[in-house]
Amino acid sequence: MEIDKAIRESGDRRLKTKYEHAIYVIQRALALYSIEEVAFSFNGGKDSTVLLHLLRAGYFLYKREQSCSNEGLKDFPIRTIYFDSPSAFPEINSFTYDAASMYGLQLDIIRTDFKSGLEALLKDKPIRAIFLGVRIGDPTAVGQEQFSPSSPGWPSFMRVNPILDWSYRDVWAFILTCKVRYCTLYDQGYTSVGSIYDTVPNALLRITASSNSKETFRPAYMLSDGRSERAGRAKKFSPSVCGSFSAGSNGPDSIDLQKNSMLTASAIAVGDEILFGTIEDQLGPSLCRKLHSIGWSVSQTTVVRNDVDSVADEVERQKSTNDMVFIYGGVGPLHSDVTSSGVAKAFGVRLAPDEEFEEYLRHLLGDQCTGDKNEMALLPEGITELLHHEKLDVPLIKCQNVIILTATNVMELDKEWECLIELTGSSGLLVLMEPYILKRLTTQLSDLETAQPLSKLCLEFPDLYIGCYRKSRYGPLVISFKGEDQARIESAVEALSKKFHPGAFSEIN
Repeated sequence: MEIDKAIRESGDRRLKTKYEHAIYVIQRALALYSIEEVAFSFNGGKDSTVLLHLLRAGYFLYKREQSCSNEGLKDFPIRTIYFDSPSAFPEINSFTYDAASMYGLQLDIIRTDFKSGLEALLKDKPIRAIFLGVRIGDPTAVGQEQFSPSSPGWPSFMRVNPILDWSYRDVWAFILTCKVRYCTLYDQGYTSVGSIYDTVPNALLRITASSNSKETFRPAYMLSDGRSERAGRAKKFSPSVCGSFSAGSNGPDSIDLQKNSMLTASAIAVGDEILFGTIEDQLGPSLCRKLHSIGWSVSQTTVVRNDVDSVADEVERQKSTNDMVFIYGGVGPLHSDVTSSGVAKAFGVRLAPDEEFEEYLRHLLGDQCTGDKNEMALLPEGITELLHHEKLDVPLIKCQNVIILTATNVMELDKEWECLIELTGSSGLLVLMEPYILKRLTTQLSDLETAQPLSKLCLEFPDLYIGCYRKSRYGPLVISFKGEDQARIESAVEALSKKFHPGAFSEIN
């Protein structure tokens, strides 16, 4: 069989391992179910193209073991399900029907919605298991294993996922090694193909062209970072949890929306040492200043124990009430490093191996990256995005609206923040708002003298943050004004000054 021969002759050890495991899963399914009871869901994309050829190889090897014959594969008897959608790319449809003709696929075409079509198909045919080209990182992969029963509310069948643990790189290594045909869209810069309404070429593959010529793109297999596979999926506006905005939106409407939005963030420090008073949390105050510098409001900072449940409870509470949550501390291979586990539990997902992240760790740690250190490459499944930057040895980790910082001191935080801001320019990771304007006054007046006038001032200027503090018990009172409008701050300062004798306040630079 040409596929098996190409892999065996390849020098790619990882691809060989992935191939052998996938073939094992396929042969296991063929042993559990008769050929009439299995089906293959094909959508014309790169993942299902890989699965098509794995199934051809797996069926050939399975039959050869049963009959001890080396005859070639004359037919492909596994029933193939294809959802023919009016929103599919013409290239996808064309490739699918060409593949069906070339490899003798028995197509069952569904032209209704997939669920209804599948229900009708399973009523007529005794299908008990369906092979799927699902990979970890796909939105539908969360919680799945190689063999997973169908979801509640769906027809009853076993989902078989032979390439669940394959990466983007593995997919293209297989396609290029085996020299199999694939949809031509992938040669035009598309890296993840959905419908014609939500898919565009991946901008990371764009070839610089003159303004009067058509944009061109490199082929999908040249994408260096597999984590950016879905960057070509068009983002549509959807309100955030707080109802303020979507970071993925753009255009005039979103600009006005951002101006009128209050974006909130929170910070979670993980560490018993902070709670014991052994060390002082310096990252929290520094992070707050950085967030204020880009116009974000910080709703709270908290410190939690090195305990999975404590981290999970706090993340779950804060992620639903803030646009972004930053968490730091508790990242590493030690028994007390529970941040990733806590974030995964907060989102109701498991930890799963991430090969790309493990490669970064191996490059960074070298021979030290053995044994328990591999646990650092276990990340929340299906919700993790790696934030790559050339200045960072290891990418930052983003799980929906939670960013896991690896910094252990202010200098490292400065570096990670600088990279986040630079990444924002190309990805819309954080929306940069107008920075807060801060003005501070100092006075020798007592708290009793200033209490009532300040209370009234807060009512007169509800859009400003007006705070008071003393750096020492007998030191001068400091009154701070913080807001986004310089004129409003000046008006508040003038209104306060009029309530007291001239010279009662002086400005702090």
